[in-house]
Amino acid sequence: MQSTTEKLRGAKLLDDRRNNKSTAFTAREREDLGLRGLLPSRVCDAQMQEKRLMRTLKNKETDIERYISLIALLERNERLFYQIVTQNLEYTMPLIYTPTVGQACKEFAQNFRKSRGFYINPSDKGDIRKIMDNWPEEDVRVIVVTDGQRILGLGDLGSNGMGIPIGKLQLYVAGAGIHPEQCMPVMLDIGTNNDDFLNDPLYLGWQKPRLEGEEYLAIVEEFVMAVQDKYPRALIQFEDFTTNNAYKLLDIYKDRVLCFNDDIQGTASVALAGVFAYERASGTDLKDMKFMFFGAGAANTGIGDLIVSAKVERGMDEAEARKQLWFMDSKGLIHAGRDNLASHKQGYAHDIEPLEFVEALEALQPHALIGATGTPGTFTQDIVEKMASFHETPAIFALSNPTANAECTAEQAYSWSKGKAIFVSGSPFDSVTYEGKEHKPGQGNNAYIFPGVGLGAVACELSKVTDDMFLVAAQALADMVSETDLERGTMYPSLNEIRKASLDIAVAVCERAYDKGLAQASRPNDLEAHIAEMVYDPNY
Repeated sequence: MQSTTEKLRGAKLLDDRRNNKSTAFTAREREDLGLRGLLPSRVCDAQMQEKRLMRTLKNKETDIERYISLIALLERNERLFYQIVTQNLEYTMPLIYTPTVGQACKEFAQNFRKSRGFYINPSDKGDIRKIMDNWPEEDVRVIVVTDGQRILGLGDLGSNGMGIPIGKLQLYVAGAGIHPEQCMPVMLDIGTNNDDFLNDPLYLGWQKPRLEGEEYLAIVEEFVMAVQDKYPRALIQFEDFTTNNAYKLLDIYKDRVLCFNDDIQGTASVALAGVFAYERASGTDLKDMKFMFFGAGAANTGIGDLIVSAKVERGMDEAEARKQLWFMDSKGLIHAGRDNLASHKQGYAHDIEPLEFVEALEALQPHALIGATGTPGTFTQDIVEKMASFHETPAIFALSNPTANAECTAEQAYSWSKGKAIFVSGSPFDSVTYEGKEHKPGQGNNAYIFPGVGLGAVACELSKVTDDMFLVAAQALADMVSETDLERGTMYPSLNEIRKASLDIAVAVCERAYDKGLAQASRPNDLEAHIAEMVYDPNY
């Protein structure tokens, strides 16, 4: 699928980000393609270019400068960008995604240089399918769409949230080998309720209050139907919508079109993978594990639902499985006596007395504490110490992004538990040495899951994404965790192994699709080899 240089010559070739190799063009290529005199004399292969650019990155003073430098590279040499990101994912992923992407979104308007996505605003109503023809690609297979209302833990960033779809799709390419031209970032720019942006003359988005209710749903419907007409094989990933809208849109579209919500299903899958690995590390059977959730939004209830599904697959009764999962939200413990509970919380409204967080913790004595609150410091020393008193190897999942919003830090989890805790975070933390032993935190980042799910969807031409595909994805990821990883307290493989993880996940998703009759492509004799041959190779 890679582009060729047959019709591009000279300066136009150097200006084309997909075909430009810059100083890597050989002497023969420079002669044949009209490049003599347009480049410095020395020919540098991709490895030398990577070495030079990595040095440049590391010499930058801040991560946001590194982010801007990488995006500038993407605009002039796409293949080198993806080669560098793919070969150095542990270093580059925190730059192109969490935590740096949070700052990039906040500064999106002031750092805007060139449009790299597709924007839909209320004035486009009735014309969305028409303007979609303006997008330059004809074979889009993966779309990441947001309305910017709940970006990471930062809230309503309006159209500045476009940094999230762009970053997610870069991870689809780097992490799974989806071809860049098959990726389309979309911003449903339907306003903002952020007063700072409403009053900022430099803000680039639709500078009016957000559409809500039927007007909002009508815009989403028109967009989704335009995709079905223009790109009928495209997977739609809903990203960073508020909890109510996330569940509402997933309920509306999950059985109608090829789609999923990463905040609900992707987060659930990567967390479950960590739980599967924790099962090995702790020696506690999943069926016996109890979980306390702090926060009951889309992320945590999605995790809970998938854990219940995993327990049921192990032979448990669903009602009994749900009794092992307790949730705390902003109003306290979710229990049967609470009124007006949102539908996604109702399955966890147990017949128990209302309790404060610490009281509930002592009553349940959970094996794992899972936080997705967006509020830093909610896992206090007292709470972590109590977790360590309940079990020999307690699990602390502090999943809020970016890093500054984590419920506790890795160092706090290890020191307060006296080195007993297994710590998992949403954004990266450095290793911690406690009493002479190195502990390496696991990063429960959705980037382990969604690229592989997308690759599987493309490979078998999936017609519908089902919840159990995220269960098999979690198991495939957990199977990659080595005994060495477990000994260091790491519940995930190295980020540099994401392409291998994505391939394994894609195979698992495709196998489930073929078993359920949801694959529209013929099944190849060697599924793994077939998928491996499809992936984008950025090397020259």
